[in-house]
Amino acid sequence: MLDADTTALLRAVLDEVCENVSRYETLARTHVASKILEAATSGETSAANLKQVGRKALSDAPTMWR
Repeated sequence: MLDADTTALLRAVLDEVCENVSRYETLARTHVASKILEAATSGETSAANLKQVGRKALSDAPTMWR
């Protein structure tokens, strides 16, 4: 289980990485969130590294428009 500070960090990273992604693009946002969470649960706590993980995930994310 993640503590409140880590959860807040993950939420902030997700919001920043997906700032140009519609809230309705749930496939893409879910994919990015899962990759960020996976990195965090593996011990990654650096905001910069989590953003990098998120950006990579976003570039690979499925969308409903493809």
